[in-house]
Amino acid sequence: MTDFPTQSGVFSLGDWPLQSGAVLRNARMSWKSFGTLAPGRDNVIVYPTSFSAQHSDIQWLIGPEGVLDPTRWFIVIPDMFGNGLSSSPSNDDAYPALVTAGDNVRAQQHFLRQQFGIEHVACVYGWSMGGQQAYHWAALFPDQVERAIVCCGSSRTAPHNQVFLRGLRSVLEAAPEYAGAGRFRAKPEATLKAFGRIYAGWALSQEFYRKGLYRTAFGAADLEDYLTTNWNVRYAHRDAANLLAHIATWDQADISDCDAYGRDLPTALRAIRARVLLLPGETDLYFRVADNALDLPHLRDAELVPIPSIWGHIAGNPQRNPEDAAFLRQQVQRWLAR
Repeated sequence: MTDFPTQSGVFSLGDWPLQSGAVLRNARMSWKSFGTLAPGRDNVIVYPTSFSAQHSDIQWLIGPEGVLDPTRWFIVIPDMFGNGLSSSPSNDDAYPALVTAGDNVRAQQHFLRQQFGIEHVACVYGWSMGGQQAYHWAALFPDQVERAIVCCGSSRTAPHNQVFLRGLRSVLEAAPEYAGAGRFRAKPEATLKAFGRIYAGWALSQEFYRKGLYRTAFGAADLEDYLTTNWNVRYAHRDAANLLAHIATWDQADISDCDAYGRDLPTALRAIRARVLLLPGETDLYFRVADNALDLPHLRDAELVPIPSIWGHIAGNPQRNPEDAAFLRQQVQRWLAR
């Protein structure tokens, strides 16, 4: 039993215009909140979801002793478009080919204003694609965001990251069940298993495997047992069309991709007024420390603190790793106290 209140719901956005010029018809945003909104509405943390994740997958770090404390903060998790809870290919036959991170963030800002009367957020915190959304919040609404904590994320998806994503897309599109235009005639079960195994080589570092943490941390008998029990099933319960939608969103993420910045990334970074904490994983293969380091000279008030871990990308979502979770909690609470 929790000692803090929670709420949840689905917010109707109506016909939501997208950056592409398309319209997301009858758009819906699922959400869940934790804690109590202060009378001054000055204790808000927005915590967007990550690739394929739903709010139930990422809420584990919320708690009085967790990374985000709901007895102090009012924490709102908006479910990304395409994750199966908000508008997605799995529940909308007319779901557009591309819904960007910017489209998500603009919808989140509208939802918070209409649902709770929130005009200003104390922090946007996110991991992975959630971290990209945190960056977008800071760039698109510079007067409304006090802090942004980008955990294993980036301001723009790097070319090497895009190579990985386009490989995953090709695997899904090569499935016998693929019908074209981002849709499937039936669930591509064998392909989803292969998808998970490809992910296993990227989500964790070479050193993680070299030291055999798949045995000691996951209790696997050997490497094949680990891949079968952890990665064959990782995406098996997800909808393949939703995965394609999120791949497109991730691939095209770029905080400068809007009329205000014209794809000029340094200009977009210089416009950010939030205090930005960049928390890349030292061994993350998607979002490299070097990518975040390139942003630093353009940010007004920012700090780069790599997570000292061999858990790769998963260092930023350390549900099974108390050491990384403690590091993350210390850094986040330090930044929230600024």
